[in-house]
Amino acid sequence: MTNQRMKVALFDAHGYDRESFTAANEHVGHQITFVEPRLTGETAPLAAGHDVACSFVNDRVNEAALAALQQGGVRLIALRSAGYNHVDLTAAARLGLKIVRVPEYSPYAVAEHAVALVLALNRKIHRAYARVREWNFSLEGLVGFDLHGKTVGLIGTGKIGRVAASIFRGFGCRVLAYDVKQDAQAAAQYADLATIYREADILSLHVPLTPATHHMIDEKALSTMKRGIMLINTGRGALIDSRALITSLKTGHVGAAGLDVYEEEEGIFFRDLSDKVLQDDVLARLLTFPNVLVTSHQAFLTREALSNIATTTLANITAFERGEKLENEVLAQQLIQP
Repeated sequence: MTNQRMKVALFDAHGYDRESFTAANEHVGHQITFVEPRLTGETAPLAAGHDVACSFVNDRVNEAALAALQQGGVRLIALRSAGYNHVDLTAAARLGLKIVRVPEYSPYAVAEHAVALVLALNRKIHRAYARVREWNFSLEGLVGFDLHGKTVGLIGTGKIGRVAASIFRGFGCRVLAYDVKQDAQAAAQYADLATIYREADILSLHVPLTPATHHMIDEKALSTMKRGIMLINTGRGALIDSRALITSLKTGHVGAAGLDVYEEEEGIFFRDLSDKVLQDDVLARLLTFPNVLVTSHQAFLTREALSNIATTTLANITAFERGEKLENEVLAQQLIQP
């Protein structure tokens, strides 16, 4: 075991983080402090005396948080996520803080969860489960459709999108895809967004959140989609304009929605709020629809993905400590990439 001694403050730590990082760190030896609160400007001082702050997707790594981290001695922000939209990259560069991420951990985990949402919504599994728990064995209202022969539209054919394409092809679906960078290896036929919106029975989102993709699924986009479309989002919540989605659900234009992410999930997801009143009226409204299935950003949550996240994060930290090239560094100019 190499004797690394980087001090790491791991924010928003849950039981599964402690387990995966403790196991991976046995082969590395960094000093990890597990911090339960999310990383924000108010909690950043908890990292004082540490070399590294380890952040997750619902942290708020804004200029105030970054300045407090730097003042406390932090030199590296190690994201244990692929996305970095929660980080002020410009402020980090100005403060001289390096940012690294986990560009991939398990495309299978996220793609499989997207397909699971499709299957559950289509065959009304969530409703059937609730019924039989009350001894209601009626089949009324549980009619679904064959996936075989349906058209699936995928926006984004990175590793997750490509795995999703292969799974849907395995069901016998016709798969259309859109990406600014087409991949000849993808098991999909590329088309423009207008064609996909017009022809897809199911639309699944697999792109990062950038200024270019923010609210890409808005009122205008939804209006051009096939009536009854099933919309799946395991990417980032703000890819979809939630209020526009509610309007389309109310009219029946959107037939169903499976959401593992939500644009205002910060402070809600990853928390037990069962004894509190939900303050987010938009999310509360979405949860009233019987044809909407919301999971709390759990698509990544498999043993394999957690292990890969921990291993890559710790490898990023080790590379920084040794002064090696940071293969997974995030730079401010990446903000403008589509």
